[in-house]
Amino acid sequence: MCSRENEDRYARARQWMLQRDLQGRDITDPRVLKVMAEIRREEFVPEAYLSQAYSDGPLPISMGQTISQPYIVALMTQELRLTHDCEVLEIGTGSGYQTAVLSKLAKRVYTVEQFSQLSESAQAVLRMLGIDNVEFYVGDGSCGWPGFRLPPSGYFDRIMITAAVPEMPEPLVEQLAEGGLIVGPVGSGTVQELVVARKRKGNIVETVVCNCRFVKLLGKYGFEQ
Repeated sequence: MCSRENEDRYARARQWMLQRDLQGRDITDPRVLKVMAEIRREEFVPEAYLSQAYSDGPLPISMGQTISQPYIVALMTQELRLTHDCEVLEIGTGSGYQTAVLSKLAKRVYTVEQFSQLSESAQAVLRMLGIDNVEFYVGDGSCGWPGFRLPPSGYFDRIMITAAVPEMPEPLVEQLAEGGLIVGPVGSGTVQELVVARKRKGNIVETVVCNCRFVKLLGKYGFEQ
């Protein structure tokens, strides 16, 4: 099958995903819907799973990690309430798909990945797509972004955690700007709660959005294994 036919097939699948899995549920932010319609998820999916690129479920990538289902990507993005002047910290680069979505809605994205192989792969895909407002770091995401490379303000307006944590990591709360939002899966079981928290007077006020299931974030303020 020629590449043009492939492109058309993926475009149709992407539109079907948009109508069925996003608009057909509770994704209403027009900016999020626009970006989800533009970002080619097939570029981030391993070749063995290309036929499932737009199925509404997570898919394996490598290093025991997954690319999240489109609905969860859209939901977490919508809950961040991004504006174009936001500096965003993403914990868990993974395939780079969520990174790409964030990059289209924020001023700049700072993304941390513990596995260098995944970070390098994501960087290659984002370069190919012409996305240049992302900074990458390989390390323990539960400890936040390295202090010597923080944004000029010293804080992040928004933080997204794309792997399960037992509780909101304190270093991330410290790096969140006053009034800022952090979203991520919280819980120690196989099923977690997707939590959105706003920082007020140095503390966070949490709201549970729904149940979800993510791989664990390993690290000092995450899980040991």
